[in-house]
Amino acid sequence: MRSIAVIGGGASGLMAAGTAREYGAEVTLFERNAKLGRKLAITGKGRCNVTNNCTVEEFLKNVVTNPRFLYSAISGFSPEDAIDFFERRHVPLKTERGRRVFPVSDSAYDIVDALASYASRSRIINKRVTEVAAENGKAAGVYAAGVFYPFDAVIICTGGLSYPGTGSDGDGYRFAGELGHTVNKPRPALVSIDLNDGFCRETAGLSLKNIALTLKLNGKKVFSELGELLFTHTGISGPLVLTASSLMKAAPASDYLLTLDLKPALDRDTLDKRLLSDFDKYSHRDFINALGALLPLKLIPVITDLSGINARKKVHDITRAERIKLCGLIKSFPLSIKALRPIEEAVVTAGGVSVKEINPSTMESKLIKGLYFAGEVLDVDALTGGYNLQIAFSTGRRAGMSAAKGN
Repeated sequence: MRSIAVIGGGASGLMAAGTAREYGAEVTLFERNAKLGRKLAITGKGRCNVTNNCTVEEFLKNVVTNPRFLYSAISGFSPEDAIDFFERRHVPLKTERGRRVFPVSDSAYDIVDALASYASRSRIINKRVTEVAAENGKAAGVYAAGVFYPFDAVIICTGGLSYPGTGSDGDGYRFAGELGHTVNKPRPALVSIDLNDGFCRETAGLSLKNIALTLKLNGKKVFSELGELLFTHTGISGPLVLTASSLMKAAPASDYLLTLDLKPALDRDTLDKRLLSDFDKYSHRDFINALGALLPLKLIPVITDLSGINARKKVHDITRAERIKLCGLIKSFPLSIKALRPIEEAVVTAGGVSVKEINPSTMESKLIKGLYFAGEVLDVDALTGGYNLQIAFSTGRRAGMSAAKGN
């Protein structure tokens, strides 16, 4: 019976440990926290977006970094397989908007409990691993609290750098580097964006629905989508923003340009007609008091200021040129990017162990025999919608299976 160490009791680690036991290995799971699945328990605001109910092909289209590397793992344990896995373990699931899959209970703890139960036949040691040892190009074991534990194989499932309070502090990157692996610089993904714009404090808390966000780099469109956005005290957040942040990897964040279409259902001509109608109705009002039917209250002073039109100018005195400029501002409201929020606040970490040095069919290192990687520690990341957890499950399962079989 092969002896296997799994480092990390999160989504990928619990799946790897349970799978390795299922395939006949003797497993020891090292988790520094007293409780398993701490980060998993807070995902999806505590509801846990388990996976995305889509095909393998559709899934890979939503992987931002190294989708081809994941083909074998996702094909071997697909979203359909993940849904079946949890439902067979008495966790009924439901599919919501965007094909996002959640527990019917809306409790992430049901997912944590199911995975912990699956891995429960493993020996669990609540100690922090400080070193992964290798001899003659082969994994030999781990050191924890000054004690050496010998193993036939080691699976590193330590996560990234996001939410460090849950134990994700980059240990896996250090282990990989010490063993000769290339670690691509970790960076935040699925994270809020800070703006240079001075109006953030005025608009903080404002939630916009059915608006379009467009991201450009050097004049070329990178992303454009309809959805929701939230203004914060320092910038913007929300589903559209998280997606945009993950796609900002070709250049510094400040090199990108963001614009909002506040009325995507109206083209410019139709919007102009709408403005003419409103201005006719409120012709004797001050300009700043004539936009209430068109724009959210918190945004009106901002739009008024950026339009260059005197806030106290009577509506009937507004020129056609001023109105056309206002239309352009509403259809393409500019946001000046300062930076992405810190990696500690990111939903996931992009970057990590280079997949060029990992066998995609087994998750085994090409440099050290018997060393495996799974989950967020790898240089793979995807958009929001359950894709990243599925990657953790699929790579964890493949690593556990391969380690148990010795391939």
